[in-house]
Amino acid sequence: MAKIIQLSPHVANLIAAGEVVERPASVMKELLENAVDAGATAVTAEIRDGGMTFLRVTDNGCGMLPEDAKNAFLRHATSKLRTAEDLAAIFTMGFRGEALAAIASVSRIDLLTKPTGALSGTSICLEAGTVTEESEAGCPEGTTIIVRDLFYNTPARMKFMKSDVVEGSRVAAAVQLQAIAHPQVAFRFLRDGKEVLSTPGTGKLLDAVYSIYGKESGKMAQVESHWEGYSLTGFVSRPTDARPSRNMQTFFVNGRPVKSRLMMAALEEAYRNRIMVGKFPACVLQLQLPATAVDVNVHPAKTEVKFLNEKAVFDCIHYGVLGALNKTPDRPEVQFKSPVQPLSSAPAHSAPPAPPAHKQSSNQQSFFRTMTSAEYQAFTGAIQNAPKPSLAAAAATYAAVEQSAPAVLHEPVTLPPVFTAPQPEPVATEEPQQQMLDMPVAASWRYVGELYRSYVIVEQGDDAFLIDKHAAHERILFDKLKENPEAITSQALLTPIPCHLDPAACGALLANRKLLDQLGFEIDTLGENTVVLRQIPMDLEEADAADAIESLASDLLAGKRENPASVRDTLLHTVACKAAIKAGWHTDEKELLVLIEQVMAREDLKYCPHGRPICITLSKKQLEKQFKR
Repeated sequence: MAKIIQLSPHVANLIAAGEVVERPASVMKELLENAVDAGATAVTAEIRDGGMTFLRVTDNGCGMLPEDAKNAFLRHATSKLRTAEDLAAIFTMGFRGEALAAIASVSRIDLLTKPTGALSGTSICLEAGTVTEESEAGCPEGTTIIVRDLFYNTPARMKFMKSDVVEGSRVAAAVQLQAIAHPQVAFRFLRDGKEVLSTPGTGKLLDAVYSIYGKESGKMAQVESHWEGYSLTGFVSRPTDARPSRNMQTFFVNGRPVKSRLMMAALEEAYRNRIMVGKFPACVLQLQLPATAVDVNVHPAKTEVKFLNEKAVFDCIHYGVLGALNKTPDRPEVQFKSPVQPLSSAPAHSAPPAPPAHKQSSNQQSFFRTMTSAEYQAFTGAIQNAPKPSLAAAAATYAAVEQSAPAVLHEPVTLPPVFTAPQPEPVATEEPQQQMLDMPVAASWRYVGELYRSYVIVEQGDDAFLIDKHAAHERILFDKLKENPEAITSQALLTPIPCHLDPAACGALLANRKLLDQLGFEIDTLGENTVVLRQIPMDLEEADAADAIESLASDLLAGKRENPASVRDTLLHTVACKAAIKAGWHTDEKELLVLIEQVMAREDLKYCPHGRPICITLSKKQLEKQFKR
């Protein structure tokens, strides 16, 4: 058995650093919390190179005396706890006394601090947790701490760091969380010398939220609720403004940013039967409750909490958000598509060509844009010139179907080959019916109509088929896009589309520009929370581009960037879904005929890319049973 030894303080500090300091964003979070606990009303944060080489936080708080400044970097040294009983009611952001010691053990630190009313301050330099310099210094009241060369002495940790863009975006997200958590503090954030965030510090949550999310915050419903001694304030998105991911859900408990499945479940319960499947509400919610009713000492990074009364917390959030949604009107304005203008370069004497019939119906997607003009003309000609089926062919069709097993309702069906135009009538013989049955003749289908402008009804022999036109078109488009291994064809936008995201999502997109290029997107940055789309996939509508890029960012954050093929398929799902004919839209009959032809002819068209069935069948016998025949 190996001999048990006590670890050296240096190794113990490195282990503690692994729990507290995961990346530059963790360092920023701890330093900002210390500034807030020091009573600061103005805090300036700055990073370079994603925070790996340089990270600075300056505050106008109470500052520290020389002896306190030196002791602050010792393990378990804190000014916020005195007895074990204090752990039952923690009001400060930091309290463990591990943060500064852990940060110092894996970096080089310069500290300048001066207490309020003192004549001079203190300067301390540390390397790997050891004080190398200490002197008196002139400095403003408050504290400035500079962290350089993070993880320089722990290469194993360094290799897990992402690019400067990604790490910097995570730092920006950490600053934003603190700015929203403490609206009474004016925060400034500089990234590589450029100011990207500034909050007024008025104490009003709306002012802080507006500084970060801009005009998007004006569309949110305000929440103001009290429940059994708990209070809930903040803002939630309206159901019609739901997001494709949970990235915009932000929760605070007594001013502390937390991740809580309980709070998330309570929020989404309030939206039940109000929001589309696959969409999620956005929120900024501040929960205030007695310090004795919550335990914040359950996670080294203090990002998780445990509630004494989970039901009361759930009800406070659920009914608070529900009340806010019931009081807020949510009737979006009708959006009309502007008509396409003829090109100004067209000759004055020539009128612009008339659009095809399938383009004349407004407010619909065109299925025929996937066909060439020659294909379209050939198809419409075949429809118009197709001869009527003969009685003999119809008799053979019904006889063939009668001998086959009926399809089962709600199950995918394997369809026989289909001819849109019937075969020429055979020459009559002594046994005409038997001769036709021996021939490889397939049954023709008949378009019956459309139900609820969503489901196409087709009759074939003794079977009726209901085709989901959106699911079918979505599958056809997806297969077409997937068959092309090259980069997706793009369209440049005359007017770039801004997309408001959280910094982590922006960073994930910027770090994967090469992948976005292959998927047909070209993006630029416009601040910490916004990317601008300058180019999008050809088959993606401009109105759906923002949702598509946010869904892609969510997948990248979830770790799907390691498999480019999976990310590409996910985007193709989105592009196909957005570009497909929509359920509820009026669709030209000629478009439906082409769609039906493909579904009835292709046995592989069974499910849409999301797994929903494309076609279900109802046999004549099943229908007769319903009528007791």
